[in-house]
Amino acid sequence: MSAQIPAKILKLARALAYAGGRALLVGGCVRDPLMGIEPKDWDVEVYSIEPARLREILGKFGPINVVGEAFTVYKLGHDIDVSLPRRERKQGRGHKGFVVEGDPSMTIEEAARRRDFTINAILEDPLTSEIIDPFGGRTDIKRKLIRAVSRETFAEDSLRVLRAAQFAARFEFDIELETVELCRAIDLLDLPRERVWGEMEKMLLRSRHPSIGLDWLRKLGAIDQLFPEIKALIGVPQEKAWHPEGEVFVHTLLTVDRARELVDDLPYPKKVTVMLAALCHDFGKPATTEFIEGRWRSRGHEEAGVEPTEKFLDHLNIHTLDGYDVRSQVLALVRDHLKPGELYKKRDEIGDGAFRRLARKCELDLLYRVAKADSLGRNAEWVPREEWYTAEAQEWFIARARELSVEQKPPAPILMGRHLLEMGMKPSPQVGKILSAVYDLQLEGHVRNLDDAKEAARKFIGKENSA
Repeated sequence: MSAQIPAKILKLARALAYAGGRALLVGGCVRDPLMGIEPKDWDVEVYSIEPARLREILGKFGPINVVGEAFTVYKLGHDIDVSLPRRERKQGRGHKGFVVEGDPSMTIEEAARRRDFTINAILEDPLTSEIIDPFGGRTDIKRKLIRAVSRETFAEDSLRVLRAAQFAARFEFDIELETVELCRAIDLLDLPRERVWGEMEKMLLRSRHPSIGLDWLRKLGAIDQLFPEIKALIGVPQEKAWHPEGEVFVHTLLTVDRARELVDDLPYPKKVTVMLAALCHDFGKPATTEFIEGRWRSRGHEEAGVEPTEKFLDHLNIHTLDGYDVRSQVLALVRDHLKPGELYKKRDEIGDGAFRRLARKCELDLLYRVAKADSLGRNAEWVPREEWYTAEAQEWFIARARELSVEQKPPAPILMGRHLLEMGMKPSPQVGKILSAVYDLQLEGHVRNLDDAKEAARKFIGKENSA
């Protein structure tokens, strides 16, 4: 299957051919159509054209953005990257220990050999539709196999270990045994945080079953090196579980997959928040799991999970995305992920104020999704079920939150500081105390409008004056 190639690329390929060069599509824009996937971005590799001449020709196609002058990558618009074949020279240790230079004189096979996996080393001539596949990438696609192109050069880029896992998750492919061995021998500690997060993000959001990638990270040794908080889950018994595979790591894999099914309608930052919270929600269990009264228990693991979650987010350098405070939301969701079930268990005695107060801590719609994923991740046939831990409990929770209109944020305070100043109060710390006290009454439903709020404030003012 071939994708519909943009007219700009065809026009560029003709101009480069006229100048004595050759433009070839490479990477995902060739790989994805072979798997029936529509490509979103286009990578064009240009042969037999010197950098200065290439830039001159590209300038006729509109504004260009130079991404890497050393190895000459140009962006045409938001979805087309144009580059020369790259030659790499190893000069030091690790991910950044080599120099990359554009070399228009390289052969196609030489250039393809530097790529990571055979499925990414397939090229296509946009003018003739010729497929160039020097390392058997099409066969590996049919075999559903991730395989390194070159044993000699694979280890030069340690990021390839994470890429192997995320490709395996996204495409639900296996990883060839020799490639597994190559990955397990690579030191990953040189990887910068943003590169680690880039591959984790693709694994969590672009795959139907992120658990495949997470399990491959374990098999490839990446969890041992990079993620001590996840490593700690391996072998820890899952509370109430009797099955030999009833460990927290397995439950986490199930939970992450269920969470992935629940986020498609969310904006990007909230998708990230739910997926990270699902991954981290049981980070407190290694420190709290005990065998008590004939079964495994993890009392207080929600609060205990906050510190390791903070360390995990620090390692990925996760803070805000598009202005949304992902970090604080993830921490709150980890701390309170059992709350929906606990509220359901006491549903006959829980008032509206409990929901309004909880909405001040985290976004209840996101909490619902994490709690539901946790519940569904427990509902394998070998996990004992309790009423308050079922998905039905989570549906009750979100329905109640929606009735109160607090599923996305808490109620806005009715009483403002300006109201107290209008009532004759002078600016002081007491203003904040009274606003907080009146807001607490509002959350409990005792203050419903501004008149109620002012009346409550007068009572507090009177108490302050008589004290």
